[in-house]
Amino acid sequence: MSEAKKVRFIITRQEGPDEDSYTQEFELEHRPNMNVISALMEVRRNPVDANGNPTSPVIWDMNCLEEVCGACSMIINGKPRQSCTALVDQLEQPIRLEPMKTFPVIRDLMVDRSRMFDSLKRVKAWIPIDGTYDLGPGPRMAENKRQWAYELSKCMTCGVCLEACPNVNDNSEFIGPAALSQVRLFNAHPTGEMNKSERLEALMGDGGLANCGNSQNCVQSCPKGIPLTTSIAALNRDTALQSFKNFFGSDRT
Repeated sequence: MSEAKKVRFIITRQEGPDEDSYTQEFELEHRPNMNVISALMEVRRNPVDANGNPTSPVIWDMNCLEEVCGACSMIINGKPRQSCTALVDQLEQPIRLEPMKTFPVIRDLMVDRSRMFDSLKRVKAWIPIDGTYDLGPGPRMAENKRQWAYELSKCMTCGVCLEACPNVNDNSEFIGPAALSQVRLFNAHPTGEMNKSERLEALMGDGGLANCGNSQNCVQSCPKGIPLTTSIAALNRDTALQSFKNFFGSDRT
């Protein structure tokens, strides 16, 4: 009988935030339609490395397994992406798995994405309605506006665009493309527009829109195909208008 097909993984591991990283190899039997997540589950079920030595299970983040939650982001063969949609048969062997480098490593492939969530707080990426009383039906959006706003709403805060962006690093306070696109989304909403100036002014400070180097890596790597660079271009115009309003005074009270 012919030998069963094997799949080889080289995984970057780290015992804790302050520990040194190292690589460990694993070899699994190939199964049809196998993705990276199912492979990691096999390693967790039987944590033995390629040399047959017992080891600790690999730690990683996951949730929905349907490319909706954004939790399972990691670097696969040098490219940041979702591991739930990374099919083994479409990847070059051996498959190399690494944690995203933009975020602090918690353990193995699990990272702390607080930097991204703090950026969303900074730009107030929400509509401030607490629901304590009925406000009645909200204002309607034109269908063409609703359609492109829906594209922006697909963001799942996976962090892939921040990982791909060369301007998001330890030496920069740049908030990243995800938060920028969310500013455009909430400013376009008829109710969210109430806080439009606050969001724009948050982008006009340190680490804001001026720190974007227009590399366009973000739009190429986004797993949802969100037009991030289009949002950035639109926000450049909006912040320019906001700066004129701040200088000359707005005609609105």
